[in-house]
Amino acid sequence: MTARVFLNGQWLAPRDANVSVMDRGFLFGDGVYEVIPVYSRRPFRLEQHLSRLQHSLDGIQLTNPYRLDQWTGFVTQLAREAEWEDQSIYIQVTRGPMAVRNHAFPKQVAPTAVILAEAMQTPPESQREQGIAAVSAADIRWLRCDLKATSLLANCLLRQMAVAAGCVETVLFRDGFLTEGSASSIFVVKDGVLLAPIKNHLMLPGITYDVVLELAAQHGLAHEVRDITEAETRGADELWMCSSTKEVLPIVTLDGRKVGVGTPGPAFAQMYAWYQEFKATVMRAPA
Repeated sequence: MTARVFLNGQWLAPRDANVSVMDRGFLFGDGVYEVIPVYSRRPFRLEQHLSRLQHSLDGIQLTNPYRLDQWTGFVTQLAREAEWEDQSIYIQVTRGPMAVRNHAFPKQVAPTAVILAEAMQTPPESQREQGIAAVSAADIRWLRCDLKATSLLANCLLRQMAVAAGCVETVLFRDGFLTEGSASSIFVVKDGVLLAPIKNHLMLPGITYDVVLELAAQHGLAHEVRDITEAETRGADELWMCSSTKEVLPIVTLDGRKVGVGTPGPAFAQMYAWYQEFKATVMRAPA
């Protein structure tokens, strides 16, 4: 059975879940979202995802329509009843409908809250074994990338650059420094040291980013969190992308040039093994 959709307190069949054309999320992209990975019907780090949702809501000055325990109940209920063991659960909250199209916030706000589930789509084995190709571009997005906002047109354009070039991801640089990918976090490995960009307003504070750094610390992989120059990125021994759905993947070419020797490196092989062990023992662990 296809999972129901949660819409403003009701559980509906997808065909019955309708949103007004006057919704500010539709007209202005005035809303925020979260994507929560679910393994063996267990939402992974739900509290952290909901905390990030609250951060995004605070950032756009929108009152959270539900308490933490309510969100937790909605998400866990959907994870239990969806037809897939492994899922991606999507949450979106917009500022809701307005009577007349106006950029200013309406005086009376009725947020639109949606939750839906999809089957988890993990990368094919070939991408892990052979690595992926990426292109690079200037980071043309706005200056609050720490907010997981629904207005993703810039991300879509940047991601389409990769698709048009037959690549998987676009690596972004702003003012000579690495920020992230169009839909992922980016890591650099140089001389055996894992380098991660600093969390700030120019990048999304990724949950999988946190896991990678935690695994590096746990297993003794030298790592630094700091500003990473474009030159360092292009001269990396290894380059990785990570996200909740892609997990960790090695980038072996950037703009048609080899990264390191042009094959997945030894540090990636270690991290991938650690990540899979973590997924089996923690992400899938009984509550």
